[in-house]
Amino acid sequence: MTAIGDLIMVNLDSPDPRAHAEFYHRLLGWKITHSADEYAMIGDGDRAIGFGRVEGYQPPRWPDTSAEKRYHLDVYVDDLDRAEARCRAAGAAKPDFQPGGERWRVLTDPAGQPFCICLRPQG
Repeated sequence: MTAIGDLIMVNLDSPDPRAHAEFYHRLLGWKITHSADEYAMIGDGDRAIGFGRVEGYQPPRWPDTSAEKRYHLDVYVDDLDRAEARCRAAGAAKPDFQPGGERWRVLTDPAGQPFCICLRPQG
């Protein structure tokens, strides 16, 4: 099948684009390529994530099955405990509900959006 297009980036709603970009910069190590009050962006040269200010932003509640989930990112890590500690030091929170057992953990970024840290497959 021939693709219609290529994904160049993901844009996320945000109450504070600069802070949102700084958090994911720390999480992923990607360069902050733009940082302003209304919009910020990080990238690694091939992929990018943008953060656009939305007035009155309300994060989803985890796990809120009565509302649609907007998105979540999965990030491979080598050590869940160490990655969780570093994410929390950068501003993440850990919800009580954790369905991943020993393979992944749900955290929320400083804007309240859930993301998962997942053990990198071995081999």
